[in-house]
Parts: sequence; structure tokens; C-alpha cells
Amino acid sequence: MQREIYTEEHEAFRETVRAFLAKEVLPHHDRWERAGIVDRSAWTAAGAQGLLGLAVPEEYGGGGSADFRYSAVLAEEFTRAGASGLALGLHNDIIGPYLTSLGDEEQKRRWLPGFCSGEIVTAIAMTEPGAGSDLQGIRTHAVDQGDHYLLNGSKTFISNGIIADLVVVVARTTPEGGAHGLSLLVVERGMPGFERGRNLDKIGQKAQDTAELFFNDVRVPKANLLGEENGAFVSLMRNLAQERLAIAVSAIAAAEHLVEITTEYVKQREAFGRPLGKLQHVRFEIAELATECAVTRAFVDRCITEHNRWALTPVDASMAKWWATELQKRTADRCLQLHGGYGYMAEYPVAKAFTDGRIQTIYGGTTEIMKEIIGRSLLG
Repeated sequence: MQREIYTEEHEAFRETVRAFLAKEVLPHHDRWERAGIVDRSAWTAAGAQGLLGLAVPEEYGGGGSADFRYSAVLAEEFTRAGASGLALGLHNDIIGPYLTSLGDEEQKRRWLPGFCSGEIVTAIAMTEPGAGSDLQGIRTHAVDQGDHYLLNGSKTFISNGIIADLVVVVARTTPEGGAHGLSLLVVERGMPGFERGRNLDKIGQKAQDTAELFFNDVRVPKANLLGEENGAFVSLMRNLAQERLAIAVSAIAAAEHLVEITTEYVKQREAFGRPLGKLQHVRFEIAELATECAVTRAFVDRCITEHNRWALTPVDASMAKWWATELQKRTADRCLQLHGGYGYMAEYPVAKAFTDGRIQTIYGGTTEIMKEIIGRSLLG
């Protein structure tokens, strides 16, 4: 079925992304996976190519386009290439909106040019050892000291945690405020008391550094408060729809690509004297997966369109996120099975997709949390 959401400009951008991947990412990705982190030069190369700050106003060095379809193209191409290390989506689609929508003029001029050039790599620190999706459980706290906050606490599972120069930290500024007593504080590389723990050893996305962060009496200037004090909850809820849509976009792209490569594999691989694709069971498996992908693609594309109209609801974003990521997980498992023993070999793309994609149903809000959001909207 022909997709109708993209224009010639988007497809031209797709070619730019593919050329960037071929030159700046794919020749180095295996080395990045062994090192557990990407080269800084990859970030500045992405900035030079115009792949960072797509929605940031041009006056700060960005692309100046609020059209999310460009971000969708970026996510689709990086996913199809298996390039999970260079977290441009996290930088552009998750952290970028906080800086552009909440930052004052001084903050924007201080941070956004580097954000767009790749000289400033960003992360967001929300999850803690004892608090994930439940914001009320956050213990990291910041005490008002007049011209600064004194920040203490720890975070874990922070993507870009090692390489990041600027970390948006969710911290409690009003002890009795529950989820509404949280603020966003920007911690910058080199601030005394800000320490990084180990680069966590994950089962997938090996090139994407994920770390523990520690804050021990970090003096965060009031000038680094992002948005209003105690206003983090509202900002987090506002931006989660785009984050979850971005995950859904990469999930359906991954599932579609897995079906494509597995279809080609079963055409060529023989068993009992004939190609696997001639076996009815295999044909049915491929037919089911292709149909599920086609149906999911229609819904995700509609969500992209709605988001571009500023009409995507948190409930629809939650539906897209849980359904597409569960489809990705299910597709990876079934495609690996169809590859047989070869699917278990790390050199095969299906094996990497199996481990890289497993996190998709967890971060950005687990499948269970997505269902809870949807259920509450229907049943109260």
C-alpha cells in the first residue's frame, strides 16, 4: 500500500540521511558497539549535515521546521540500518522540545547553537533505582539556596549518560508536592559534584552509552532552572506524546524491515529439497506478519499526521507506542525463528534486531503503563 504522508522534500531528506549513514555511521558502528559509545565526531558530523535541531528555530542554528515527518524519516532510516548507537531521536525529539518550549532567551542562546551543531550532546535524567514510570517516587531533590539549588540524588538507565554535556534532571523541589513538586534542572558537564557511574552493560543497543548519574551537593544556578519551579510534571506530560510516537515510528519501521529480510531469506533457504517459502506454515507466518505491519503502519502514519496538526492525544500516542513496540518484539521473535540456527548468530541482522529492539516495550513508558493510560481514559 502506497504511503501518502511524505512529499518530495521528505524523500530528498531521506536520501540525505541514507548518505550520512553510509559515510559517517555504518563504517564505524561495529567499533562503537565494542567501545560502548559513539565517537564525538559523529555528533558534529550530524550537526554539519543538518540532522540535529530539526525543529529548533533557524536563529539558533536549527532547521526551523516543526514538521515531525522529518524526524520520522530520520527514525525510519536509522532503524532500518540497525544504527542504534547515535541517539539523534533522543536528542531531537525528546530533549529538544524542553529546551525550545521552556528555555528563556538567555538559555536558548547559551545552549541551542551547540545543540544544533553537535558540540553539545544532551540527555534527560528521570529514572532512578527506585522510580521509573512513577514520578511520585522520585527522590533526587534540590534545595533552594537563594541564587542556586543544591542538588542531591542519583539516576540510572540514562541514555547518552556518558557522552552528554547537558543533562535535564527531574528533581524534587517541594518535598510534599508529589508529582507536582518536581522541577527540571539543567546540569552541565564539569559541575562539581556531578559524577557518572559505569557505562551499563546492556543486552542490546551496545553502541548507545547508558549510565548511572550521581549528584552530590551539585550547585545548580537558578539560571539553569528550565521552565517554572514545580512545573516539571506538566511539561513532562506535554512532551511524552511525541516521545511515544517517535518510539512507535521506529518500532513499525523495524518490524517492516524484519519482514522484508526474512521474506528474502525464506525464498533462498532450502529444507527438504525446496525453499522454506514453499512451506505453507512459513507462508502463513509471513502473511500474518505482513498484514499486522500494514495495519499498524496505517495507524502510526495517521498519528504522525495528527501530531503535525497538534491534535495527537496522549491516549492515541499510548496506543501507537504499545501496539507498535509489541508488534516489533513479536516480529523479531518470529523472524529469528524462521532463520533457524542462523538467526541466533550475532552476524545476522535479525539477531541484532532481536536484542536491540527488546527495550522498545520498556522505555518511554512500559506496555503496562500505556494500557493503564488508555484504560483510565475509557473507564476512569
